[in-house]
Amino acid sequence: MPRTASETRSHVLQVAGELFYDNGIRATGVDHVAAEAGVAPTTLYRLFDSKDGLVGSYVERMHHDFQSVCEAAAEAAGPDPRDQILAIFDTVFAEVSSDRYRGCAMLKTLAEFPDPALPAHRNAVAAKSWLRQTLRELTGRLGVADPGTLADQLMLVLDGMHATGQSLGPTGPAKQARRLAETLLSAAAPPSDAL
Repeated sequence: MPRTASETRSHVLQVAGELFYDNGIRATGVDHVAAEAGVAPTTLYRLFDSKDGLVGSYVERMHHDFQSVCEAAAEAAGPDPRDQILAIFDTVFAEVSSDRYRGCAMLKTLAEFPDPALPAHRNAVAAKSWLRQTLRELTGRLGVADPGTLADQLMLVLDGMHATGQSLGPTGPAKQARRLAETLLSAAAPPSDAL
């Protein structure tokens, strides 16, 4: 049974995402994406209008997937914002520990697309901004003196985990990220059971 346009678009994005993540975005041509997805290049261009459109959609999809995983982890952690923050760290570490991990998709995209006018760049910045804002909202619920600074410190640790996970693997410095997050959280607001 033929796919609907929506199903075809989703399939092409899935295939493009795997190729872009594994091989690099600029190194992966549209014809290669079309061939791997089993669609004609004209179909791909009808769905995305340009490679920039395809890449922007890929980055947006990666962001939404990551956001969904983080939100689910935070919700499963319960109502305590400290536990929710640590659940996000555990989620990122699980990503870094995966055999498929090749680095943070957003940081890789920003390295390949430094021009802020491009959809890929804008969507990657939006994804990073979402994570920063999420951390800011969670630290704000901790009742600490400076939730913005604490959120930014935690963001640095998360991006450090992504970067060192890519270069040195999950057994390198990345494995210290959760402990460092716990130290930052305890210094700013000791856990309630420690009071």
